[in-house]
Amino acid sequence: MSVDATPPPAAVCCAPLVRRPLSTEEATDLSRLLKAIADPARLRLLSLVAAHTGGEACACDLTEPLGLSQPTVSHHLKVLVDAGLLTRDKRGVWAYYALVPGALDALAGVLSTADAGSLPPSAC
Repeated sequence: MSVDATPPPAAVCCAPLVRRPLSTEEATDLSRLLKAIADPARLRLLSLVAAHTGGEACACDLTEPLGLSQPTVSHHLKVLVDAGLLTRDKRGVWAYYALVPGALDALAGVLSTADAGSLPPSAC
């Protein structure tokens, strides 16, 4: 199993918005992540990968459900990998994608107002 050499960046690394204001750097990082998931095709890709058997999907299995060309799907997958939401594992000629464990939970935590008073300080 060969994983791309560059690990994805942490998806989100800041305290919940209700805990304290974001720094300029945190706001920039969070906006990149939100831009990555703001596209309907990328949201569908996240759901297709997450719901796929074993929690990972071959890029070859993702073009037909989206009705997009392979280069377009590959571009969207790269955006999601660069945002730190998916990992990419190259196996021969195929690339397999999986959710980064905790990445969506971290994003939800930043945006959540639930239990804001009991949340621990940022783990950054």
